[in-house]
Amino acid sequence: MRRRQFLKVAGAAMAGVTIANATGRHLFAAGGEGGELEYTAEHYTKMRRYMPTSFGRIAYLDEGEGDAVLLLHGFPLNNFQWRGVIPRLAGSRRCLAPDFLGLGYSEVAAGQGVTPFDQVEMLAAFLDELGVSSVDLIANDSGGAVAQIFAVRYPSRVRSILFTNCDVEPDSPPPALEPVIEMAREGTYPDMWLVPWLNDKNLARSKDGLGGFCYSKPGHPTDEAIDMYLGPLVESEARKALTNAYTLGLTPNPLAGIEAELRKLEMPVRIIWGMADDIFAKESPDYLNQVMQNSRGIRRLESAKLFFPEEYPEVIAEEALKLWQL
Repeated sequence: MRRRQFLKVAGAAMAGVTIANATGRHLFAAGGEGGELEYTAEHYTKMRRYMPTSFGRIAYLDEGEGDAVLLLHGFPLNNFQWRGVIPRLAGSRRCLAPDFLGLGYSEVAAGQGVTPFDQVEMLAAFLDELGVSSVDLIANDSGGAVAQIFAVRYPSRVRSILFTNCDVEPDSPPPALEPVIEMAREGTYPDMWLVPWLNDKNLARSKDGLGGFCYSKPGHPTDEAIDMYLGPLVESEARKALTNAYTLGLTPNPLAGIEAELRKLEMPVRIIWGMADDIFAKESPDYLNQVMQNSRGIRRLESAKLFFPEEYPEVIAEEALKLWQL
């Protein structure tokens, strides 16, 4: 979608209506608290692209124009996490949102690893194929670990970083993830947790499900989001094995020893942290703020949990636009 068409459609959607394209497929849905603007699953399915690389076929979205922003999602999510952020930023940036290897709709090449280090090299190849030399980064959860490694390995390719709740060297992987890691070691994580959540959306939203663990607003994750996130991870035994492999790639600590390199980075950084998060340590935003020499400070969201970028996309957009103006 070109910028002029995007702004016309997005402006109408912000007025509180559902927008459809010429085929009748819904692109945006506006509703809920504050009339949030977000892409629908139908839009994501229609607009999803695939980039052939040596790592596999990378599923991604590419919308908007201008300098590129690379949006790195959490685990076990995919780029649908950014469905409310992209419409708010595509008037200012070219929004690139890939699915990580082993998550979402990316197709992993035979024998390819899916660790954070593999993700970093995949992202570099992905950007090379698109002819994108540098990006702003927005990252959540394990995507934040990938962002840190990417910035250390390719500092000239990163203009700025907007961190949300994520791994940091003293808290990676966080202790709360140990039950998931242990199930992955046994090869049972998808069947023990993801399949039941996919089959029972209310269970997924309960205090003992993805919703209770990672979301603060009632009704999250939506039925549509649960299908988008978990469906591809359990569609076959091979995909379940990749889901376990992604989990195991988070240990041992992929950020071990990175602090000294992070301290050398000069790009501007902003931190937004959901303080009701029970997964990552509440001291972590202060750690990042102290380590990153060009940090522009912390914004704390007292009631927000780990996956708040999905629930508060307007906050992500507001902070990103401010950071890019500096």
